[in-house]
Amino acid sequence: MKLVQSFLTKNPCFTAGRKITVKGLMLHSVGCPQPKAEAFIQDWNRPDFKNACVHAFIDGNDGMVYQTLPWDHRGWHCGGSGNNTHIGVEMCEPPCIRYAGGSTFTCSDFAAARAVACTTYQAAVKLFAMLCQQYGLDPLADGVILSHREGHARGIASNHGDPEHLWTQLGMPYTMDIFRADVTAAMSPQQTPETDSTPAAWSKGAVEWCVSNKYPSGRQRW
Repeated sequence: MKLVQSFLTKNPCFTAGRKITVKGLMLHSVGCPQPKAEAFIQDWNRPDFKNACVHAFIDGNDGMVYQTLPWDHRGWHCGGSGNNTHIGVEMCEPPCIRYAGGSTFTCSDFAAARAVACTTYQAAVKLFAMLCQQYGLDPLADGVILSHREGHARGIASNHGDPEHLWTQLGMPYTMDIFRADVTAAMSPQQTPETDSTPAAWSKGAVEWCVSNKYPSGRQRW
């Protein structure tokens, strides 16, 4: 995982300067067909952008993590009280999807779209493992790692379906339970480079499913 700081210093959320005690992490998906994190950074880094501000974006092309707020800064990422407790991270989405309303979309190239989702997922696992270690968080503890959708179900976030909507409609075997298990595995000091590059909770069948669906980079993407 490559991490670069690109703080949104002109965004009103950044200039507000409010801090939080980090109690958890929330995973988001941007909800539009844009794989480039820098596109969001350029658009959001202005004083009149008062809609949102997150702690990081994960690029869909190369998995680069762009940190856009200090981790203990209060973000505007979930539209609820989760902003007071959780770090918010957005995964960029494939350019070949088109939203038809709400969280429903069509896709013109499933192989390419799944490759982007694989890239962002793997980077998110490593980022969340790093943050859990940094803040002494247990990924499997109740309410520590949540999706935006799960945050809404708990009453601490607005009504969104991400990121599960992306994984489900692309026919991918990702769930938040698998994600939390993969983060836990990524925190293990006993990991070898091989296990570090392959999400531990993915079964042999799931990995073979990925290869059989012919992602552009094949097994190397893991």
